[in-house]
Amino acid sequence: MKALVYHGEGNISWEEHPDPEILAPTDVIMRVDTTTICGTDLHIWKGDMPEVEDGRILGHEGVGTILEVGEDVKEWKVGDRAIISCVSACGKCEYCKKGLTSHCMDPEGAEGIGWIFGYMIDGTQAEKVRVPFADTSLYRIPEGVMDEQGVMVSDILPTGYEIGIRDGGVKEGDTIAVIGAGPVGLAAMMTSSLNGAKRVIAIDFDENRLEQAKEKFGATDSVNAADEDWREQVLAMTDGGLGVDVACEAVGVPVTLQNCFKIIRPGGQVANIGVHGAPVEIEMNKYWIMNIRLSMGLVNAVEGERLLGGIKDGKFEAENLVTHRFAMEDMMEAYETFRNAKETKAMKVIITQ
Repeated sequence: MKALVYHGEGNISWEEHPDPEILAPTDVIMRVDTTTICGTDLHIWKGDMPEVEDGRILGHEGVGTILEVGEDVKEWKVGDRAIISCVSACGKCEYCKKGLTSHCMDPEGAEGIGWIFGYMIDGTQAEKVRVPFADTSLYRIPEGVMDEQGVMVSDILPTGYEIGIRDGGVKEGDTIAVIGAGPVGLAAMMTSSLNGAKRVIAIDFDENRLEQAKEKFGATDSVNAADEDWREQVLAMTDGGLGVDVACEAVGVPVTLQNCFKIIRPGGQVANIGVHGAPVEIEMNKYWIMNIRLSMGLVNAVEGERLLGGIKDGKFEAENLVTHRFAMEDMMEAYETFRNAKETKAMKVIITQ
């Protein structure tokens, strides 16, 4: 088969690779019909994650067709089509039973790590993939849901929804703000409808993304972070000018998290979605008295059924995240397009066999 293979810092290639095989009785082998690229894949490519071995197939998102099943697989058969979760969950350990599948304790890949595709084991950017724990790590595709929509349930939609909206405590009638109108921030905006957010304020420097946030992703209002009075604009949109109920950080730099605290109301919650590469100083002496909660975390990808229901019921259009489409043999072009997103305006690229 062909696969996108990592060969050390700055070196990836689309090349021939041995087909995957069943290694455990709970495995299935799938043909990958649709996949995509994540920012994490770019970090690996750049060498930011030296623990990734030379020869690893990248990718952790996909929709495919089952070709082989292990003898202990009960829920799936050859020919079934499914969405591959970015998190592989044994379903039996303490963390999986608590819904913290991102910390699955099974030694597959590495004990205590649920995200193993394209990291600790071969991933989904290939013509075929081995899927561990098939009965607890795949989602059926409902009738009427397209592959382009389904593949967004692998990672980006659960990340925006679980870490930003669900764990952020968004509830019916809330006013929320999302700082960062990139793909993950847009995913949080669009899925906020599942929890009944009344007003969704998009905050970013890019006017084009702010307009898209309102046109396609569920934002009701937008504020350009370059405006000197951006904070005052946000507060004016809230009840009594007291601040938003939930502020979601979706960039991963110190200033955006700090800005979330500047617009939150007493008793509100800051939900950090972004991945930070540096320490963040929070003025605890200033905010402790406001009864603010701060949440953060790694996606567990346990809300797939709810997200698929939202897609099927027309609550949001997951395919709006897709900006570019490629055939699998053009994988390297897809990577270049995604890597140069500032110039290409790429959000999610779809790659199909």
